[in-house]
Amino acid sequence: MVSPQEFEQLVEEGIAEIPEKFQSLLDNVAIVIEEKPSQEQRERMKLDEHNTTLLGLYEGIPQTQRSFYSHVVPDKITIFRLPMLEVCSTPEEVRKTVKNTVWHEIAHHFGSNEYRVREAEQERRKRLG
Repeated sequence: MVSPQEFEQLVEEGIAEIPEKFQSLLDNVAIVIEEKPSQEQRERMKLDEHNTTLLGLYEGIPQTQRSFYSHVVPDKITIFRLPMLEVCSTPEEVRKTVKNTVWHEIAHHFGSNEYRVREAEQERRKRLG
């Protein structure tokens, strides 16, 4: 349905659609694509093999919790390709889900917890129709 190269392009488009006022504030964060979550990532998120699909993951120190922050490895946002393809039926649905996942994980980078991120997603969907 969507090749690895096409998926990478969709992630790049999702990043490009982040408003400049937020892009300019991204600090020490790498956005990468993996086929699926590792066993270690699933365990850290307390997910078993049967219950939850993980589309993206933020790993790092949110900006709101940084103090004396220097000489550290970059935070990491991972977008998972195969789970995304499993939950989406069409290329357009993949595009939309990738964009939403990128936004979701960047919000964690800025310090939003899961509840606040989901609340903001609902507000954004209402605004966009």
